[in-house]
Amino acid sequence: MRVTMILPALTEATSPLFRPIKYSLFPPLGLATLAAYLRDDDEVRILDEHVERIDDVVADDRPDLVVIQVYITSARRSYELADAYQERGVFVALGGLHVTSLPEEAAAHADAIFLGPGEDTWPRFLDDFRRGSAEKRYVSTERTLKGLPPVRRDLIRRERYLVPNSIVVSRGCPHHCDFCYKDAFFEGGKSFYTQLVDDALAEIERLPGRHLYFLDDHLLGNRRFAEALFDGMAGMGRVFQAASTVDAILRPGLLEKAVDAGLRSMFVGFETINDANLAEQRKRQNIGRDYGAVARRLHDAGVMVNASFVFGMDGDGPDVFDRTVAWAVENGLETATFHIMTPYPGTALFRRMEADDRLLHTDWDRYDTRHVVYRPKGMTGVQLEAGYWRAYRDFYRWGAIWRGAATKSGAGRWRHLAYAGGWKKFEPLWDSLIRSRQVLRALPLLESTLNGLERPLKTG
Repeated sequence: MRVTMILPALTEATSPLFRPIKYSLFPPLGLATLAAYLRDDDEVRILDEHVERIDDVVADDRPDLVVIQVYITSARRSYELADAYQERGVFVALGGLHVTSLPEEAAAHADAIFLGPGEDTWPRFLDDFRRGSAEKRYVSTERTLKGLPPVRRDLIRRERYLVPNSIVVSRGCPHHCDFCYKDAFFEGGKSFYTQLVDDALAEIERLPGRHLYFLDDHLLGNRRFAEALFDGMAGMGRVFQAASTVDAILRPGLLEKAVDAGLRSMFVGFETINDANLAEQRKRQNIGRDYGAVARRLHDAGVMVNASFVFGMDGDGPDVFDRTVAWAVENGLETATFHIMTPYPGTALFRRMEADDRLLHTDWDRYDTRHVVYRPKGMTGVQLEAGYWRAYRDFYRWGAIWRGAATKSGAGRWRHLAYAGGWKKFEPLWDSLIRSRQVLRALPLLESTLNGLERPLKTG
């Protein structure tokens, strides 16, 4: 059987504001995981439109099966590809977050759609497809990663990604925030579950080099699993990046185990500095938490902070942008990711906005957290978009980077400058490396920057 798997480009990745390095970080692990369920004699390839031009490749492609992973801002492109394949008589399977959120929309462009994660439905579909009796809709109900086959990393072109050693050892998140796109995806079963620790460690052992990036929504979400994982990693000599919530970071002992295992950078969803917004969006894990204490705890452990902030919640006024940037700089956050609040279909936020007639449109191309797609309460849409872009400019000015670095001493100060400056200030260099397929050559520099701690770490 011949199978083509495609990750279409997000609309924002093709815009004039495209930052190539942002979309050349991680390979399509979801598709590589599904490919692991195919037989040894099946012919399969993965196409990632973020790092390669695929029009000429797919123009005359006639596999037995094409699988397309759909996100909200790649929906239009995904459907365009799906329709072209169907016109050639190729069986089209669509899955992903957007398909689960809007199954009827996706079904109009597919022979089969997949709702929710695919560990239980994908193997069943493959059996049905080989027998010629595939169903039109597969809905996930059984949630387990037990027996998950090794990811088909041989299908990933490592040289095209800065972080080819990305890994996922869990699914979902134990929290349920109103604006989160993942809740609808895991409806009908467990919304947070992990691999067996031994299976996760075996996957780590298969990865070459030192650097890892855990793409899990919340690596510290299950304390027993996380502690066992970090105990198993201690002494491996790895350096890794991950994501967590503020409440987990403040728990005694867990962060220390992660650092001993090699944690060097943490993505943290602070989301808003306005407490009233947290209750409104059911971000309960952040309510009453001392954000400054979170930043200090990570920095004292030698861990850099990549913070996430969302603008445009109902409690936000025009002053929120400057106040957020000032707080982030004063607390020495190395990097920050800003978003305009976006009501994704399938979320409680979307339903609330729709009921209140606050949605401006359903042009999914613009649901990219860079455009205002609803009527804000505390400011105009023009103010919200302008403030969003100003926050990025102000946070990543050299003066702000220097002030943030000045909150640290010694090696920590220079690491801050190298990491924050490298991420935003050397765009021409990144573009050159990506175009020449040499981006992986920058990985040793990333490892060196991550590992430039102010104090030695225990290794056992």
